Amino acid sequence: MNFAAQLFYSSYLSERLERLYSPRPAIKDNEENDPFWQREELHLGPSHCGAVHKCGPVSNGNRGRRPTLIEPERLKDFGEEELLNGDVKVHETKVMERPEIMLMEPQKTRRVSEFQIVSRPLPQYLHFEDISAAAFRIQSEIQKTPCTYSRLSKQYGMEIYLKKEHLHYTGSVKERGVLYLLTSLTQEQQRNGVIVASDCNFSMAVAHHAVEMKIPVFVIMPSSCSSPRLRIYRDYGAMVISYGSTSQDSQTHARHLAKENGYLYMEEDESAAYLAGLGTVGMEIYEQVPKLDAVIVPAAGQYGLLAATAAAIKHFNSQILVIGIEPEGFPLLLQSLKTDSPVKDMHCNPNKRLYGDLVARSLGVNTFHLAKKLVNKVITVSEEDSLVAMLRFQEFERSTVDTEGAMGLAAILAGQLPELRGKKVAVVVSSANMELEMVRRCVDRALVLDDRVSKFCVQLGEWPGDMAKLLDVLSREDVRLLDVCHRRHSDKSDLFKAKVECVVETRDKAQSIQLRKVLSERYPSLCWLDR
Repeated sequence: MNFAAQLFYSSYLSERLERLYSPRPAIKDNEENDPFWQREELHLGPSHCGAVHKCGPVSNGNRGRRPTLIEPERLKDFGEEELLNGDVKVHETKVMERPEIMLMEPQKTRRVSEFQIVSRPLPQYLHFEDISAAAFRIQSEIQKTPCTYSRLSKQYGMEIYLKKEHLHYTGSVKERGVLYLLTSLTQEQQRNGVIVASDCNFSMAVAHHAVEMKIPVFVIMPSSCSSPRLRIYRDYGAMVISYGSTSQDSQTHARHLAKENGYLYMEEDESAAYLAGLGTVGMEIYEQVPKLDAVIVPAAGQYGLLAATAAAIKHFNSQILVIGIEPEGFPLLLQSLKTDSPVKDMHCNPNKRLYGDLVARSLGVNTFHLAKKLVNKVITVSEEDSLVAMLRFQEFERSTVDTEGAMGLAAILAGQLPELRGKKVAVVVSSANMELEMVRRCVDRALVLDDRVSKFCVQLGEWPGDMAKLLDVLSREDVRLLDVCHRRHSDKSDLFKAKVECVVETRDKAQSIQLRKVLSERYPSLCWLDR
């Protein structure tokens, strides 16, 4: 650069700096919208259109925000620092282009046949967290039933522990599920009240706990229901109404009343809350019996007790066997497992007076899938074995249970579980709600089935002392005579003979065999009768 050019540039720079640092003039009223610093900013910009700004693109700011009067980087455009050194350095400006945007190729359309269908597992219906929450919720109202070592253990070659759920206030394990189900109701449902219409363990549990929770409860019972059973519901505090001649009539009437008055009609089902409450049995068993090998559970009602107990036990230890027991006359779960779907109708005629609480229910879909996944084995027991098991409870455990509660022990004494010999086994005793008259009949029948009570018939002559000799034989064999009937005119074939029928009781089967042998040798006309 020559001297003339340097002189011109120096004068131009000093003039511009003087204008920048000179005092601002006073702002007039008509210049409020066009302040001085904005006008000066315009003078500092490029002098012609198309020039590239050093500071980058201009962006819209907030209205009323005062921009910076002098930007330090703008001074470098005028070479202030280079001027002090006596030289001027020209800065090169690079124009940066925007990055090129690469467009993505469209996705290829796939045919339906190209997609692989992956079957997702069905959601688990009952979680252990639900059972744990139920155990925490009902622990203050439900007692922790004992699980004691049985006196029958040595007799059957295994360590038997009886989970005595029949010791609950209403005599049934279903109190657990009912209580948690009632606590899960909304405040409006509890305020309106609940209604049940069947004489079973579930209804008894609802009547008791609903009254304890101050929930109005109504019980609709058929006229065929016995007076002692109705008195039990009234003693609990429920409003009992007799309607209809059958259970179907009372259930229909209960649904009608529930619809008209806003009651909640309750019946045993497979709801998650009800199953979670029943599953607390499994938690207590695992805690009370260490190093457990197997659990035997009766398949009661909706089979919820079996499925829920299995869910709790398998969560702690999947190696523990869970075995379900069904009555031989109503093998609903066993048939459902064979057909791989819940069976709705069973073409059988079980003893409803003994298994009424079982056969009145059906097998739900969710309960079936839980049992199919978690239960290791399902077996059936005969009515005779269940009655003998009830007798064993009375003799060895000093407890009176019903056929449902005795089914677990019936499978053991029938010899259907040989793989459990030498193992530690827990048996759930689910209930003990049988009327006194029925208990008496069951015990009498069980004594006959166990060869403890026998009935025989002999023909005696009319000579004096023949009856005394028969009684003397029974006395020497240490047999208890329960009943004797002397029929002189019953046999027309022999006028000089009399038929004598005796009912005797022996200690066990061995003594019964010995008695038959002695009487057969002495009386050729001996005939043993079945009761």
